This record gives sequence, structure tokens and C-alpha cells, in this order.
Amino acid sequence: MSVRVLSGAVLGIDAYKVDVEVDMSNGMPSFDLVGLAEGAIKESRVRVRSA
Repeated sequence: MSVRVLSGAVLGIDAYKVDVEVDMSNGMPSFDLVGLAEGAIKESRVRVRSA
């Protein structure tokens, strides 16, 4: 089952559109971030999994 959520984020005085897509299925759990290039963002994957 796929779900798409439209959201937003504010950083200072700038606003950004955020698209979140989730696919729920049977099998081994996995977590992927797509479209983000900064190293700090890639490290957030570890923090999200541990939460």
C-alpha cells in the first residue's frame, strides 16, 4: 500500500514543500531517503532507525 503526504518545513523565513511517500508491505523492514545529498541528512537515517 503506497501513501503520499504533502507537508512543509520552515527554515528561518524560508518555507519548503516536502513530499513524503510511504510504501507498506510484508517482508524485512527498510528505510530509504531519496533526493537528499548532504552528509548530515544521510546520518539522520541512522537516528531514525534507532528511534
